[in-house]
Amino acid sequence: MKITKIETLWFEAMPQAEWARLNAGGRQALPNNLWVRVHTDTGLTGIGETYYLPRAVASVIHDVFAPLLVGRDPRDIENHWQNMFALVNFCGAYGAEMRAISAVDVALWDLFGQHVGEPIYTLLGGRSRDRIRAYNTCVGFGKYDDLTAWMTGRAGELASDLLARGITAMKIWPFDQFGPTLSGPADSRKPMVIWGAQSAAGPRGASLSNDDLKAGVAIIEDIRRAVGDRIEIAIEGHARWDLGTAVRIARAIEPLDILWLEEIMPPDNVEPYVRLKQATAIPICQSERVFTRFGFRPWIERGAADIVMPDLSWGGGLTEGRKIAAMADTYFLPVTCHDTIGPVALWAATHLMHHIPNAMIMETVRGYVDGWYDDVVTDRIEIREGHIHLPDRPGLGTRLRDDLFTRPNARVETTTEETLMRW
Repeated sequence: MKITKIETLWFEAMPQAEWARLNAGGRQALPNNLWVRVHTDTGLTGIGETYYLPRAVASVIHDVFAPLLVGRDPRDIENHWQNMFALVNFCGAYGAEMRAISAVDVALWDLFGQHVGEPIYTLLGGRSRDRIRAYNTCVGFGKYDDLTAWMTGRAGELASDLLARGITAMKIWPFDQFGPTLSGPADSRKPMVIWGAQSAAGPRGASLSNDDLKAGVAIIEDIRRAVGDRIEIAIEGHARWDLGTAVRIARAIEPLDILWLEEIMPPDNVEPYVRLKQATAIPICQSERVFTRFGFRPWIERGAADIVMPDLSWGGGLTEGRKIAAMADTYFLPVTCHDTIGPVALWAATHLMHHIPNAMIMETVRGYVDGWYDDVVTDRIEIREGHIHLPDRPGLGTRLRDDLFTRPNARVETTTEETLMRW
């Protein structure tokens, strides 16, 4: 069995008006996702996925990784991971390079599962559970206005609706709106629209007024008035605040029984999080922007995180994800995989979460699962009574839709044994 072709797919960005039209119907233009297909001489094809700067990621896959992979056995997954990481880490591997490794790695695991006729969770060592509880990240999308709801005084109504659908945990970011944005010093509070959506990114804020702090807290209080403690609330920070402000936020929301406080400061320095943990009883969750087991090691060893949140499409794929989970388990820490990326990433993360003993809860976005994910993959992941259930199909359990590759703005690139011989 050998790899014969590596194929990547991504989409050119659409005009803003077209993006808005598609979003209104729950269909996304997908300008920032990338998918990879690894083909073999047996006819089997494995799929992987990542997010952010797809043009750069595709270049890494074809120019750097294809010579390492084409013509070789896809089942040598650990060796492929080490080779890819060693090559790109010669100059630093924590951007497009790591995203490329992550996507290819998931595709190799998918191939392996198909080859032996077993789901990925079986190959990892079998199941620790037959389902995993899901929470809803409250992004507004398609037929769901989850973001608008909690930002415009209807947070309690939103929580009640989620509970009625069997979802018992939610994530919101009530303080982001008060931080500086990418618009610049002359208009630091004006939101920026990038890739058709308001960006969550922004410079680190160094102050938060009492009124703004109260307004953010009021959103959470609305949820508690509506549903009491029947729903768990995670607070996302998107790395928007400095240490002093993070402490103020944590102390203000502590009485509201918060599931976790996530990435309230940039993940570039562990020590401020050590100090934050000393100042609050709220569990600290960290974070999708920490890559590989080497990146997570100081967070775990320094006690800077109570909950470990890897993203398999950014931080090294399944091969690295299970090592991160094992390291966390050594310190009796739970794992919750980050996933607002795409349907393939959700399938991959759910396989890992079914396997590892320290799985806590799985991230989902209902507007994505009930919307544009259906345009990408052949099989929708099953969420029933607030839990994700995986089938026992080989590999990931789903395929990319063929028509995805024929869209007018699709950018498809392939590398084969023949094209490599021309180099």
